[in-house]
Amino acid sequence: MSHPLREKAAISGIGETAYTRGTPKSGLALQMEASLAAIADAGLSPRDIDGVVPYFPGGGIAEDFVANLGLPDLALSVFVPMGGATCVAAIQTAAMAVATGVCRNVLISVGRTGYSGARVSSRLQQFPQFALTAEHEAPIGLFAPAQLYAQGARRHMELYGTTPRHMAEIAVVTREHAILNGNVVMNKPLTVEEHHASRMISDPFRLFDCSLESDGGAAVVISAADRARDLARPLVTIMGVAEGHPESPAAISQRPDILEFGLTRAAPRAFAMAGVGPKDMDLAEIYDCFTFTVLRQLEILGFCKDGEGGPFVMDGRIRLGGELPINTHGGLLSQGHVVGLNHVIELTRQLRRDAGKAQVKDAELGLVTGYGDLGDGSIAILRRAA
Repeated sequence: MSHPLREKAAISGIGETAYTRGTPKSGLALQMEASLAAIADAGLSPRDIDGVVPYFPGGGIAEDFVANLGLPDLALSVFVPMGGATCVAAIQTAAMAVATGVCRNVLISVGRTGYSGARVSSRLQQFPQFALTAEHEAPIGLFAPAQLYAQGARRHMELYGTTPRHMAEIAVVTREHAILNGNVVMNKPLTVEEHHASRMISDPFRLFDCSLESDGGAAVVISAADRARDLARPLVTIMGVAEGHPESPAAISQRPDILEFGLTRAAPRAFAMAGVGPKDMDLAEIYDCFTFTVLRQLEILGFCKDGEGGPFVMDGRIRLGGELPINTHGGLLSQGHVVGLNHVIELTRQLRRDAGKAQVKDAELGLVTGYGDLGDGSIAILRRAA
């Protein structure tokens, strides 16, 4: 028996702003700009939107959308506070809303001035669960995300022999894909040697292992699948979607296994809902706050065994034309940081066969992940409908 959410919802519209380093616009303005683009892409008007899932924290709240876009029939507004796992997890919330008839069209949006405004390290303090981080990690000098996540990377290296060369491959390939995109912050080639020579941020992470601080906005519209068939763009249905949380979600040092991510719990549920497996994927857009988190998520998703992520990403396997192209837009490492909603947009574009020079040939099925806070995970499996 199929899952009640399987293919009941679809991504009907996508929109994004320019990704930059430096903007006079507020996060709210960027969010509204991207939202209007996504609504227009779906062939809808703002009056058709009756649900909103804005990014938390910052950006906007329901009243901002009502006032700026004019949403007379807003029936649902909700926050999904999971950091970088937020946007993909929000797909589950939106899918439930349209599948049950609570809403017709739900807008998920992000507006972020990570370069011009608040940086990630200061944003972290806005999350209430970081009280535990302050208790356990801060006394030994762990404050910034790079410091907090470096623990898992170093553990993986000690257990499995993972090397900086493996992480460099992810950074270099991601940059190659970004250059094909156009709307990116980083548009110059990156070599392995340049990766290795970049300054150390938090051992073993060097500069090019870390995601960008950038400005930009992104938005998607989720509609009931039967309604979306009549809208403007090719249908991209949501086959499976899930979120998951690690044990001791707010303190890595208190976790029995620091290599456990929330994706460990989410991925099996999403694959079961979709009725497919890792080998069925034509591509994957993997949340890349750091190169290591990409490598580890590939293991958790079942593309390779635990400890084999390093060798798996080598030899062209994750490049366009390889066995599993990843982050075909440039990702957070090279395109821009809008909390991973750009990953959802890219997968949608790929399945529409509208990804330009970065198009994966005959793309039919793919997945996108989110990774947030100190290990929360989310995943959505999308399909191009006939």
